[in-house]
Amino acid sequence: MTVARIALVTGANQGLGFALVEGLAARLGPDDLVLLTGRNAQRVADAVSLVTKDPGTRSRVEGRVLDVSDARAVDRLATELGARYGGVDIVVSNASAMLTPDRSQAEQADEFIDVANGGAQAVLRSFGPVLRPGGRLVVVASSLGTLGHLDPRLHHLFDGASLDEVEAAVESWRAAVHAGTSEELGWPRWINVPSKVAQVAAVRAVAAERRATDLERNTLVAAVCPGLVDTPLSRPWFADFSGAQSPAQAAVAVLDLVLSQKVDPTTYGELVRCGEVLPWREGRPPLYQDGLLAE
Repeated sequence: MTVARIALVTGANQGLGFALVEGLAARLGPDDLVLLTGRNAQRVADAVSLVTKDPGTRSRVEGRVLDVSDARAVDRLATELGARYGGVDIVVSNASAMLTPDRSQAEQADEFIDVANGGAQAVLRSFGPVLRPGGRLVVVASSLGTLGHLDPRLHHLFDGASLDEVEAAVESWRAAVHAGTSEELGWPRWINVPSKVAQVAAVRAVAAERRATDLERNTLVAAVCPGLVDTPLSRPWFADFSGAQSPAQAAVAVLDLVLSQKVDPTTYGELVRCGEVLPWREGRPPLYQDGLLAE
């Protein structure tokens, strides 16, 4: 008897998250369940309605209201799914908050960090224990998430860090943003950069503890880079969108990774873009031009 797979995507009302739900619903089977999650109940319901009406949908799709910045809510959902289904098979941590250049970074820092970093950390902590053998637990980050994008003075905060140490580094950075001292300490001006590095560092921390057992069980923990995606979250920050993908296009490589039959050990615990590992220590601190990211 085939055991139905349980998949969950955070931040799935729109953009890449919605495209990932669409792709999972089309590629999984009729006995499988895809959970579309987001903070707003009406938007969740509307998104589920769109997916279920799509003629390409094969699997069951249900909506769940989930605010990933509430670690207790994340843990309650993980516990519920573990008790009801015996675990989950695919978890994609994708939630992020809007960040715009027309407001100060300090003004936007708390919500952005709470969702992007607190959310990813909560998903890793709570869903890791209920991930079934053969499962996939991935965090959507970006190519900016490699250590080299930070000033060398900051590398020790994330390189080889435990999840607790990553969380402490994030809080130290948050405090510096509010104190107005972040740039003099070496933190990039755009808070998305250290946020992405911290997301990848959190994945690496969890993966380091689970690697041997997970690889024996064909289980993957990784960060994924979907490339530049044309969404409201990214448009304010890049002048050139000629090479940007639609959310549906960007979802393909992510889905190929999470639905692969066999885990490639070289990708385990790493940041993966289109099947290729982005080396953790490569990259360089970003440059800015006219308020936009120049690289």
